[in-house]
Amino acid sequence: MSVLTAVLALLAALANGAASVLQRRAAIDQAKQETKGGQRGARRTMRRVGQLLRRPIWLAGAAALGLSAVFQAGALAVGSLAVVQPLLASELLFTLLLGSWVFHHRPGLLTWLSFLMLAVGLALFLGSVAPSAGEETATAGRWLPVGICATVAVVALVALARTLRGASRAAALGFATAVCFACTAALIKEVTGHISDGAADLFTTWHLYAMCGAGLLSLLLLQVTLRAGTLAASQPALTLGDALVSVALGWALFDERIALGIHLLVAGLGACLIAAGTTGLAHSPAVAGDWDATGAPTSRSSSAGTPGGSTPSGSTPQDNTHPRDSRGDQP
Repeated sequence: MSVLTAVLALLAALANGAASVLQRRAAIDQAKQETKGGQRGARRTMRRVGQLLRRPIWLAGAAALGLSAVFQAGALAVGSLAVVQPLLASELLFTLLLGSWVFHHRPGLLTWLSFLMLAVGLALFLGSVAPSAGEETATAGRWLPVGICATVAVVALVALARTLRGASRAAALGFATAVCFACTAALIKEVTGHISDGAADLFTTWHLYAMCGAGLLSLLLLQVTLRAGTLAASQPALTLGDALVSVALGWALFDERIALGIHLLVAGLGACLIAAGTTGLAHSPAVAGDWDATGAPTSRSSSAGTPGGSTPSGSTPQDNTHPRDSRGDQP
């Protein structure tokens, strides 16, 4: 694993975390206005999209997501899918740190300890399995079965989410979004592998257009995920799902190989630390309860009264419940 690959992947993770926080804040602000205004109707979804496009904070999140795609493409051009995407698991740390600043909650000791476990777990996992670079482009004929499996998985997860509520629903949608993002990353790697063939070849193959379609679908599904529940519920599934699915896609499409034998024991320990660190970050005092659902700054004095902060003055605990959960909307 080269230093350049790691730096570019970490920059992509930072930009992704910023995008999640900014767009989550925009979704919360929009939902609060809808609740106050009593907006309803069959065209509600299109109206929501139009309103989001006029929100500077959402546009800033979209810009951060575009910047993340540039960094990710650069990392995938010089590194393997099985290395780049697991490194993006650090996105959860950036999400929580940036979110703690945006939503006015200070990270606690558990947050830092969880980050240490996540960092050590990533180092052990990537260092032990030593993923190979693999091929620059996928072998002919492999994309069709992989695409079918990915489509079935996303449809099944979205259908499952329609039967769930709360954190479980957000987690299911988060994993569905993760599959879409992993497929987008694989298509980005495929496209970057064809750049050397010239512009004519690049624009006459289906990979570029499939990449754009998968990226758009990922973005739209992410908006549904962000409205379904807090980041503490959706982000672990989104982050870890992206890493695991990407490792599988790297093996299935680009012949990327990982070390076996005794290395698997160390890799298993690393995976456990990653899982423990991610779970700890998701449940740390910095994100306890509805840390990202208040949608309004709290004063330093008021947030110091209870662990994880308090509700804004004049509000009740019910005010922090996400509007989609209370209305029973479906993705």
